[in-house]
Amino acid sequence: MYTSGPQNWFNSDFSNPMLTITPDPFPSQWADEGGSQSVKAQLRLREWILSGELSAGSRITELALVDRLGMSRTPIRAALMRLGQEGLLSPLPHGGYAVSTFSESEVADAIELRGTLEGLAARLAAERGVDPALLQHASECLDRIDQWLQQGKLDDEAFSSYVHLNAQFHKLLADMAGSTVLAREIERACSWPFASPSGFVGVQANQPGGRDALWVAQHQHRQVLQAIAQRESARAEALMREHSRIAREHLSLALQNPQPTRTPGVQLIRKKG
Repeated sequence: MYTSGPQNWFNSDFSNPMLTITPDPFPSQWADEGGSQSVKAQLRLREWILSGELSAGSRITELALVDRLGMSRTPIRAALMRLGQEGLLSPLPHGGYAVSTFSESEVADAIELRGTLEGLAARLAAERGVDPALLQHASECLDRIDQWLQQGKLDDEAFSSYVHLNAQFHKLLADMAGSTVLAREIERACSWPFASPSGFVGVQANQPGGRDALWVAQHQHRQVLQAIAQRESARAEALMREHSRIAREHLSLALQNPQPTRTPGVQLIRKKG
């Protein structure tokens, strides 16, 4: 289903945890910022899906979007095909698309896949050695996360910064393996719905005990970095795979109290019977 290049939902400009949806045509300044009409349509449609404005299972056609998006059918068709490749839309037998839904097991499997690949990256990084400058960069990234977590409460700005820095750290870890093949596959795995490193952190941000869970994840970050620096490959891999299990726990919490503003797209996940 995910046959094309990755698109990480939670690292885009539209991943702000407090989305405001405005269905009118795109601002004129977007044209000055470059980018094709199809990309603009893709971003806007993804925003509507993740926010719940386009509900799970709802049918979407090119013609219905022409007036709403203020553009011709050609870029809309390309955007719909792209979202179908990402998995957010499913093609219908007689034309058009429907907003996809995902079982809890499918999401859990996607998270497990990411953890396995990131564990491999950590092991290879420890075995092959990493440039000290890259290790220092990753350490500084964690220092900045510490600063945000030390706040009394994660407001929207702090939460957005945490998501950005968390994704940046995971990207640095993937780069440490020195494998373009593995980095590409990790990026692809992270593009699966809800499988990114920050896919479910919103459900924990200000929950009772939630800050403790974020600190646990941060401690694991530092332990993995230490294991890589000390060339402890087996330990680095085990820590990284264990780290992904936090996302599995966040998945369960997200389904108990779905909040699309904190976990975009959570309404698309079907809970186990």
